[in-house]
Amino acid sequence: MSRRGEAEPSRATGGHPASSERGAGRSAEVTHNGGEAGHGHPHGRRGPQVQRFGHGSRVPGWDEAADLSKDPAVVPDPATTPVPAQLRAEIEAHMAKYPDTRSASIPALAAAQRHHGWCSPEAIEQAACVMRLTPGYLISVASFYDMLETHPVGRHNVYVCTNISCSLCGADELLAALSEEIGDDSETFNLRAFECLGACDIAPMASVDGVYIGPVALDEVPKLVEQVRSGLPPLPNKQLSSRKSTDPNAHVTSSEGGHS
Repeated sequence: MSRRGEAEPSRATGGHPASSERGAGRSAEVTHNGGEAGHGHPHGRRGPQVQRFGHGSRVPGWDEAADLSKDPAVVPDPATTPVPAQLRAEIEAHMAKYPDTRSASIPALAAAQRHHGWCSPEAIEQAACVMRLTPGYLISVASFYDMLETHPVGRHNVYVCTNISCSLCGADELLAALSEEIGDDSETFNLRAFECLGACDIAPMASVDGVYIGPVALDEVPKLVEQVRSGLPPLPNKQLSSRKSTDPNAHVTSSEGGHS
């Protein structure tokens, strides 16, 4: 897990460009949305990947020593840190579930991300204020988990599973086709590969804002992208929720970490 030091907000929110000195060791070319071109990926995958730097972290400079000349980080003052009432209520509800309220850090950050679109400095500050923690503590959590976005992303999360079952069924081609169809529309789409979404029986599959879809054929990609852009249900006949199950709760998906 990432070091729980008092990382500077700029490091966790994309303050250092991918071409920085610490990121210069990356072998792959960085695409417009933080992905890697296929010729540099160790497994030859094409399409957007989770951005990594030379030392393996998503955040540049995670291993740098703390600046001891700076004042210690403090818990945000509730009197000067406005928090939306709905966000405060949701975070407090999560905190009530745990003996140690710090255990609610992930759902609290997911709630802040849904409200702000990503874990921005403001979102981190508000969550820290409610939880009575320093922003640095929450930054260390947000920068570790891939579904907590530490830089601005598109409104719709599109994750393509590229693990073994999906990959053997054409997931890499599916990811590349989606990337080509979406183009530079990074305001609408947050497209990337996902290591495993746990739905091998519908390979190759994708998750669109938490909705599992598959198998997705290459000729269905233009329709899928247009449906997402138009706010329509994506490939309703291919959604996992349309399948029969003996468990009535099997199709209930969590929206934590996604966008409203």
